[in-house]
Amino acid sequence: MAKAIKKQVLGRGLAALLQDSKKVQSKKESSIISSQPGNIVELELGLIKLNPFQPRTKFNTESIRNLAMSIQELGVIQPITVRKITKTEFQLISGERRLRATTLLGLKTVPAFIRIANDQEALEMALVENIQRQDLDPIEIALSYQRLTDDLGLTQEQVSQRVGKKRSTIANYLRLLKLEPLIQTGMRDGFISMGHGRAIININSNSNQIKIYKEILLKKLSVRATENLVKDYNKPKALKTQTTNDLPEFLKDGIPKISTYFGHKINIKMEKNEKGKILIPFHSKEDFLRILKLLKSDL
Repeated sequence: MAKAIKKQVLGRGLAALLQDSKKVQSKKESSIISSQPGNIVELELGLIKLNPFQPRTKFNTESIRNLAMSIQELGVIQPITVRKITKTEFQLISGERRLRATTLLGLKTVPAFIRIANDQEALEMALVENIQRQDLDPIEIALSYQRLTDDLGLTQEQVSQRVGKKRSTIANYLRLLKLEPLIQTGMRDGFISMGHGRAIININSNSNQIKIYKEILLKKLSVRATENLVKDYNKPKALKTQTTNDLPEFLKDGIPKISTYFGHKINIKMEKNEKGKILIPFHSKEDFLRILKLLKSDL
């Protein structure tokens, strides 16, 4: 009897071991299945690689801390998005702030939505997702638009459709990238707004752009005041009428001859580098036609 009982106990032990083995195998299979594209899973942080296409270059440390406190209280409300690279490797598409905050808390896993995406699709999703956030600075947005046009070959109209913005809005952001790098940095750091940048971009001279930027900072100019300042810069400068004594010798010799030819005393307005304008006055329609006839006769 004792031997029979021992055999029976031994038999149940093997069965239990086999059952446990099946359960472990089942869990592994379940884990592999759950990490398939289209599922939301609790993904180990060590399996997630950062997105090389991430358009955001600066992360506010205080903002990450605040997000970490929120996650500690409420958990990660919105899963991050990843794409599967291998069976044990995933690449982040969007949600780097949530990933950073989760890492800061020392958590082991984070809820993640798994998508199928090639490099181009991953770039586009990352860019569009970041553009639609409210806390990007204007230059980050502009750089994201530029990558959509340059790296993905999209037209401004196609970008407009992807992000749900007017084409003119896309164009205005892209123009900001023509600003001097110093001014772009000032916009990124919050010293000036996008409105200031849009006004400054109407100045063709890089040195004058810098002058206006410094004046904005010094006088704390509003966008409207900056626009007026730019208008003054762009007004054509009045040419100074030169007296005969101020003129170079080659003009002193030629002016009497031209005046005699047209029958009027002509005026000369000089610029720099020996450039200038000859002004031929006329006193009536008939006088103008007479001058025109003189010009035609020499053509």
